[in-house]
Amino acid sequence: MIDMEVEIAGIKMKNPVTTASGTFGHGVEYAKYVDLNRLGAITVKAITLEPREGNPPPRIAETPSGILNSVGLQNPGVDTFIREDLPELIKYQVPIIVNVAGNTIEEYCQVVEKLNDLPIAAFELNISCPNVKHGGMAFGSDPHMIEKVTKKVKNRSKKPLIVKLSPNVTSIVDSAIAACDGGADALSLINTLLGMAIDAESRKPILKNITGGLSGPAIKPIALRMVYEVHKAVNIPIIGMGGIMTGIDAIEFMLAGATAVAVGTANLVNPTAVIDVIDGIYDYMQRHDIKSIKDIVGALSA
Repeated sequence: MIDMEVEIAGIKMKNPVTTASGTFGHGVEYAKYVDLNRLGAITVKAITLEPREGNPPPRIAETPSGILNSVGLQNPGVDTFIREDLPELIKYQVPIIVNVAGNTIEEYCQVVEKLNDLPIAAFELNISCPNVKHGGMAFGSDPHMIEKVTKKVKNRSKKPLIVKLSPNVTSIVDSAIAACDGGADALSLINTLLGMAIDAESRKPILKNITGGLSGPAIKPIALRMVYEVHKAVNIPIIGMGGIMTGIDAIEFMLAGATAVAVGTANLVNPTAVIDVIDGIYDYMQRHDIKSIKDIVGALSA
């Protein structure tokens, strides 16, 4: 019998696979493609206090082995999410993780307080979005601010708090330690890398916002290195992400120290990617006669 169950900050997941925020909508959009009940968890796209239109188009650009996006946290706001999206989502037997974003610390706290008493498993604190002009990177690139915002939100949260870390820093270990010092229950990493695309013929940036966040297979080696470094530095669970397209990709992240993984850009090119990753992990465990997924976490021979 193969045991794929993992636990992140008290959240029991039937397998170690969730979705990366911003790549799976609010979850129900994918219900016609995959059995959502098979997922370990669903992480919904970022929710803010007020509705956000996001950045002006064009805001998506394909690159070799990846995608640049500058969507800018477009969402209907927390009240609409509670009224229209959450009731459908909680019909499924899967933990719901809500990604929370804001322009100020108080906005983060207010979103969390509106969701505190609802059937949500955890909050993912989005302090690392590289394509918004306020909040996001202003918090995520400074260890002092990471600790401060984490502590403030943690004090007003009734749910486990997962802090999503930015790779656009000199030391992601410093960021991870700061989040731990602020009371984070778990970490997710990495968010997108800041990049840009240029149209040589028009001599203009392809993205209206000029820069955007790079995701997809191109960033996987960087993400693996950062998960490995953070795993060695902290004692709380890690959700690893960054270019996971297959079950083997997921296994690599777990060997590096991730307890769970999030599938992101793959969802945009293959609507069944998250199920394919779950099945790929199972196949790997079967081939290697591994009975418990926990035996893979941090098992890199280095």
